[in-house]
Amino acid sequence: MHPRPLTIPRPTEIVGRCPGRVRHALRGVVACACAVIASAHQAGAQIPGVSAVCDDRPPATGASPFAAQPPQPSESGSDADRPASDLYCIDLVPTTRGGPAAGVVELRRPWSPFGVTVTPEGRHRHDLVAWLARLPDPSTFGPYTTYVAWATPLALDPVVKLGEVRNGENVLGEVAFNKYLVWISAEASADVSEREGPLVIRGRSPSARMEAHDLLAFAPSAEEGSGMASMAAPEGAWELPPMYDGVPMLPGVMGSRPAVSPLRPAIDPADLPDARPRDVVSLPDGGTLDLVAGFVTKQVGDRNVVMLAFNEQIPGPLIRVEEASTIFVNFHNETSMPTAVHWHGIRLDNRYDGVPGVTQDAVAPGESFRYTIHFPDPGIYWYHPHHREDVQQELGLAGNMLIEPLAEDYYNDVEHEEVLMLDDLLLGDEDVVPFGDQSANYMLMGRFGNVFLTNGEPEYGLDVEAGDIVRFHVTNVSNTRTFNLSFRSTEDVAAPPLPVKVVASDVSRFEREAMVESVVLAPAERYTVEVEFPESGAYALTNHVQGINHRQGLFLEERAVLGHVAVSSEGGGAASVGGEVAVGGGSASHAHDFQTLRTHEDVVADIKRYRRYFDRTPDHEMVMTLEVDSLPMAIRQSMSLDWVYFNPVEWTGTMPVMNWATSREEVAWILRDRRTGAENMEIEWRFRVGEVVKIRVTNDRAAFHAMQHPLHIHGQRFLVLEQNGVENENLVWKDTVLLPAGSTTDILLELSNPGRWMVHCHIAEHLESGMKFVFDVEGNRP
Repeated sequence: MHPRPLTIPRPTEIVGRCPGRVRHALRGVVACACAVIASAHQAGAQIPGVSAVCDDRPPATGASPFAAQPPQPSESGSDADRPASDLYCIDLVPTTRGGPAAGVVELRRPWSPFGVTVTPEGRHRHDLVAWLARLPDPSTFGPYTTYVAWATPLALDPVVKLGEVRNGENVLGEVAFNKYLVWISAEASADVSEREGPLVIRGRSPSARMEAHDLLAFAPSAEEGSGMASMAAPEGAWELPPMYDGVPMLPGVMGSRPAVSPLRPAIDPADLPDARPRDVVSLPDGGTLDLVAGFVTKQVGDRNVVMLAFNEQIPGPLIRVEEASTIFVNFHNETSMPTAVHWHGIRLDNRYDGVPGVTQDAVAPGESFRYTIHFPDPGIYWYHPHHREDVQQELGLAGNMLIEPLAEDYYNDVEHEEVLMLDDLLLGDEDVVPFGDQSANYMLMGRFGNVFLTNGEPEYGLDVEAGDIVRFHVTNVSNTRTFNLSFRSTEDVAAPPLPVKVVASDVSRFEREAMVESVVLAPAERYTVEVEFPESGAYALTNHVQGINHRQGLFLEERAVLGHVAVSSEGGGAASVGGEVAVGGGSASHAHDFQTLRTHEDVVADIKRYRRYFDRTPDHEMVMTLEVDSLPMAIRQSMSLDWVYFNPVEWTGTMPVMNWATSREEVAWILRDRRTGAENMEIEWRFRVGEVVKIRVTNDRAAFHAMQHPLHIHGQRFLVLEQNGVENENLVWKDTVLLPAGSTTDILLELSNPGRWMVHCHIAEHLESGMKFVFDVEGNRP
């Protein structure tokens, strides 16, 4: 390990960079902050044995939030002074009595079946591991014999004891506060339950760097303009999108407009059919489905809006087939746009993958295409367009495929089986908020909806009996939103959520079933879970997350009810609104099965064949980042404050105007081959059938705006091996993985399917910005 000195500007230097009108207000704050950092500098930054995630890292000083001008991104779109570790590490600095003591705490993700690990309320869970150095004998401070670590939110209540610590490595346990402090105090005994002794070193979580800022002092006034006059669409062409309640935008930002024209299909709703709920279409091996994409009207709340549908159904028909079957789909396009159908997650013949410009020509309005689809893997899959999916998928073109396993004991016994498709829709006062025409807008963060839809409806309902177990196959088809789902009693709001058994994800079951309290789904991900409803009552299917108000430096709790489950005491029968009852509701209880967590030996054996590849050096390395050009000054200045802390998952759209105003004219999301420098469609990866490759993917914390990316790989399957150096202890075959901001993730890709296959971010607007590439697999199917 080679020590790397900290470079700390003097308080007067930082304050001197500020506009005159804010220097006075900031002088005391900056001086205080810099005094703390300077003491860390004096203590030294060399701490033996620190993990690779936190070792030898510079402080995050790349873009001072007090700077008069925001940082100018380099050609790579990154600021090299923003290390990823500043999202996952805490520097412990000494108090005045701490002398040379120092420490670093790594924020590790406890294992979960999902891309991030959060509480049911959406707070990130962290396993803390601390490396401490140069702590003096505690008796130096008085009648003390040891050191104890504590964690507390910024309100200093509660204070949670983490345990006794000493110089070297210390495993501290789990913390799940939004913002928190870590304290190390000298204590008379390791048995103390409250902190009594002197504080020696301390630090604050990366999220605690967010503070309220007087952004108006930095923002240009509305009269000065937004800096967008030369690039904006004509005056009056756009109306401002819906705002996020309680998060006001800056005047300069409010003057911004997209540089593209709005897309408003010229459709007379009077001539359109009404959308209806989906049908279940069971097809035998060799069966055929006629699938038509066209316009419909749909009642969403109090609005009657124009949408798109497959066979006039939202969602599209639920296709049920048996594993190893082959079906034929005659697709006809009755929309006004070119399109195609992608069969997401299916390892099918490449020519039927449904990607215009790669595997087929787009299906023009009025034209048709015949797909042949073979289903090698059981589970839940979905189909959707792969051409301007930011528009077509958002407006309703999506449907599920449920592939029944051949093995009778593949799943556990349950009373009911439900297929849930989760979405959100962005509505204005009267209709769907327009899309960008020449390019998608909402390009910076993706398009968040303001109305939640479960199976196409704002309200999902299910009736079951007490003791029933329900299997839910859940798919996230939203453009951008990541969900955090739980089932909560509406009668006892203080009760914890019901336990959820996680059985399977995208392409297989897990090696071992697992119990969780909430389910995290990124766009395009699927999970199969089971829930037991033990007592009569009412339960809410809830999305509960923690957004961020960057202007105030606060987390914003957001909770939305997506549906209800009514549990009768006896004899109530089974019914659903927006789902399908696929398993008869018998009187026998399967509660004993629910408490049992199975090991799927066939999955374990399948994955065992690949374990010899796990520890090898990555064959390819890829970086996910962002390039921006000609962004309005008001947006650039606002984003210069945003960098201080990026939530590992951007759960909700709290910056609607600056997001809405961006298009391909200003924003390019990038997949970059780290070794060659090639980007997006310039990347040339070539493989042969039978190869197994290890790929390391880094989600660039230094990007102008770092956020999560759900990475999807067509036509193949992969394993998620580790994230930030922590091994994945329970594997499942995936086709889409959630990659949090600042994370580094290793995946193992099996190449079993020949053809040209796409890799892309499944945030629809990021895909439209160009965040994609194609790789070739040569050879024949095994």
